[in-house]
Amino acid sequence: MNSPLQDQSSTAGSIARLRRFARKQTKQERCELCGLALGPEHQHLLDPPTRKLLCACEACSLLFTSEPGTKLRRVPRRARFLPDFKLSNSQWSELQIPIELVFFFYSSPAEKTIAMYPSPAGATESLLPLDVWEEIVRENPALSEMTPDVEALLVSRVGAERGFRPQYFIAPIDECYRLAGLIRIHWRGLSGGTGVWREITAFFSALKRKSGVSVESVHA
Repeated sequence: MNSPLQDQSSTAGSIARLRRFARKQTKQERCELCGLALGPEHQHLLDPPTRKLLCACEACSLLFTSEPGTKLRRVPRRARFLPDFKLSNSQWSELQIPIELVFFFYSSPAEKTIAMYPSPAGATESLLPLDVWEEIVRENPALSEMTPDVEALLVSRVGAERGFRPQYFIAPIDECYRLAGLIRIHWRGLSGGTGVWREITAFFSALKRKSGVSVESVHA
């Protein structure tokens, strides 16, 4: 019969083995061009025809530009909060987006502006015509400055019908897909559950800080 001391030693050994196993299972992100290990914050490259994002180290990312002309496009890290953005309720209705979160970007391969919205299945493309888009661009000149493929207008009108202020950003395309991924991972049941809405709130708070805007000033 084992002594309590032997039992404790065995338990400690088992815990140590589990910790080692967990560390082995933690995948180290690496540059998809040269294989260099990457930290949590790193550059992304976009392949416009497939819309696939690639992780890249700083050195490899400098081989590419955000502008058209290279096979892969470097995704900018900047984000801009648009406090004076103009989008009327009637324009929003004409866009016919089924939920209150959406991002718009100009696709060079498709030669048109595309609208995508997060869903429990991931980022979903709206197949409806965006007839009112040119009108929205005319009223918001900042949209004409977005870099095709790699920057998007990110819109959150969550809670607008309850008096919450809509939020508009020009955001890197990887941030938009990250939001879609968070929703896909954390969505529960028909309404999403409290967990997914916590994640959405945290995402937009972080994006405001990235834009250089304090959360308090936005809600004031």
